[in-house]
Amino acid sequence: MHDLPRKKVIVIGAGFAGLAASASLAQAGYSVTLLEKNEVAGGRARVFHALGFTFDMGPSWYWMPDVFEQFFQKFGKTTADYYQLQRLDPSYQVLYGPQDAMELPAGMTQLEALFESLEPGSAEKLRAFLKQAAYKYEVGINNLVYKPSRSFSEFIDIKLLVDVLRLDVFQSMHKHVRKYFKHPRLIQLMEFPILFLGALPQNTPALYSLMNYADMALGTWYPMGGMHKIVEGLVALALEQGVKMKLGEEVESLEMQKGSITRVVTTKGQYDADVVIGGSDYHHLETKLLPEEYRSYTDKYWDSRVMAPSSLIFYLGLDKKLKGLRHHNLFFDEDFGPHAHEIYTQPAWPKKPLFYVSVPSQTDSSVAPEGKENLFVLIPVAPDLQDTPEVREHYYKMVIERLEKITGQEVRNHVLYKRTYAHQDFMKDYHAFKGNAYGLANTLLQTAVLKPSLKSKKVKNLFYTGQLTVPGPGVPPSLISGQVVASEVIKDFAPQETTLTL
Repeated sequence: MHDLPRKKVIVIGAGFAGLAASASLAQAGYSVTLLEKNEVAGGRARVFHALGFTFDMGPSWYWMPDVFEQFFQKFGKTTADYYQLQRLDPSYQVLYGPQDAMELPAGMTQLEALFESLEPGSAEKLRAFLKQAAYKYEVGINNLVYKPSRSFSEFIDIKLLVDVLRLDVFQSMHKHVRKYFKHPRLIQLMEFPILFLGALPQNTPALYSLMNYADMALGTWYPMGGMHKIVEGLVALALEQGVKMKLGEEVESLEMQKGSITRVVTTKGQYDADVVIGGSDYHHLETKLLPEEYRSYTDKYWDSRVMAPSSLIFYLGLDKKLKGLRHHNLFFDEDFGPHAHEIYTQPAWPKKPLFYVSVPSQTDSSVAPEGKENLFVLIPVAPDLQDTPEVREHYYKMVIERLEKITGQEVRNHVLYKRTYAHQDFMKDYHAFKGNAYGLANTLLQTAVLKPSLKSKKVKNLFYTGQLTVPGPGVPPSLISGQVVASEVIKDFAPQETTLTL
């Protein structure tokens, strides 16, 4: 037996989706080269070190542990082979004002007691809500999100159509939550995952109550050493499968022939290609790297997309430990209900933003020097805003003042290290469309087949993966996206041309 050379797959972008696609295709027998413009793999989940602090740059929530576990199991591995998980208890806390905080316990009995203390009868309603959400999670995560969504015909199945009706695809989260709960704080709790994933509850299908199941039933976890440990695990796995990884190589152009990409040209070299997967920013690859006649979508199409928020982030290293904070902290000290629309619908900086503070050094002593604190402060803001140093400083002062007031301690004068990150940085580091942080919002008209397709409509051997295509934004969806696109490549392009018998 003599095998012809393996098909060459070039994957652009070493984020979660690109890493998952690369490892999956290498395992299937392809020759895979992964190109990454930055010097560190991970995309938005990169890491940096300063003054003894280790800062995760992007994702900080570890939800849906089963998605990660199932991925590694496909390679005969477990997550424990690469990183150690710890469940957080409390999962997180919400701060409403001075001496007014609510912790979300990891245990279901304690969680039901908390709900009951705010709204009599709500414990039973929570059980009913989560039972339905568990069904959505089972069907949504194990069936719908693993579909490539290349055609509506994928969803023409009697059982699936019945499931879709039971999944509340045509009802909003806003209405769905209010059928169960009346207390404003309980409503806020149930809607917060939607707000942070990038849309208003009014515009988000109630299908996404599956996020509440992920949050409350499956739990909030943390990989010791930081979120980048997941990336390190994915990189190690990809290398074990034989992926060739090229860091610090930005793609400059794509050479075309007869409707296919034949070569990918970078700042450091060029690579012949049988298949190309864009795990970088979809819009950038389409509009900056492809000749116009090969683009699937127009500028008008992209400008009409509803984007998830961008973020203004502060990475802070403090010279002391803080009291009153947990690993994850949501600051709802302003009545964000009336102001939430500013983040998602108004092309302006919000007047009274909610914000989020992650303090991983509360859980993990390795991310900060002894006696010091590591803070990740995030303000969700609209994409495509004028991002200036003056604006960043204005919001820094605002959130630090609120942090000091609510927790009753001095913070600003204890900052040893400070770095800011916003729209301009997202565009520079990731070519992020409109400086977005999370991709497309999960609206009904941007779900499944209605998202930008994972397969180019005009280039025979070009596929896409990541947060601007199916299934959507977030770390677990990106990990799924990489697996889905790998399956589609395998369907359309066998790993070898043929096998000759000599």
